[in-house]
Amino acid sequence: MATATYPPPPPFYRLYKNYSDDPDSCPAPPPPIEGPYSLYGASYTTDDVLPGLEEQGVRQLYPKGPNIDFKRELRSLNRELQLNILELADVLVERPSQYARRVEDISLIFKNLYHLLNSLRPHQARATLIHILELQIQRRKQAVEDIKRRREEAQRLLTEALGALDGQ
Repeated sequence: MATATYPPPPPFYRLYKNYSDDPDSCPAPPPPIEGPYSLYGASYTTDDVLPGLEEQGVRQLYPKGPNIDFKRELRSLNRELQLNILELADVLVERPSQYARRVEDISLIFKNLYHLLNSLRPHQARATLIHILELQIQRRKQAVEDIKRRREEAQRLLTEALGALDGQ
């Protein structure tokens, strides 16, 4: 049975030989990538922009513009989805050969729903972060109060012990 030894370390390990003595002696990390880049033949970008439906070749079923009432539009698309599913069931019973159009309509509604929900993700992330930070602040305030209470209790015990020693 043949065995192989471990491969030698990469040559850049020599750059870190004085790291334990001087942590600043190692090279700085490369700067973060900004803009478009290629990875495994696919092109990516670091910009966090949600592409529009029309850029993806999908018809947009809700109004365009910055002032979208998300709640109303999501409810409207949900009702439309329910109606189309019922129509699909009806078509499958009466005319099974004509189901493809209904499936395409349902697919379009789902794409619009997903796009609306994905456009709410930044707001959801902000709200989640705010909630996490508020919880951290609350925990820290409770920890400070606990420390103060224990300090006062320790001071009380010390004064009682000093009083007991003075009384003897």
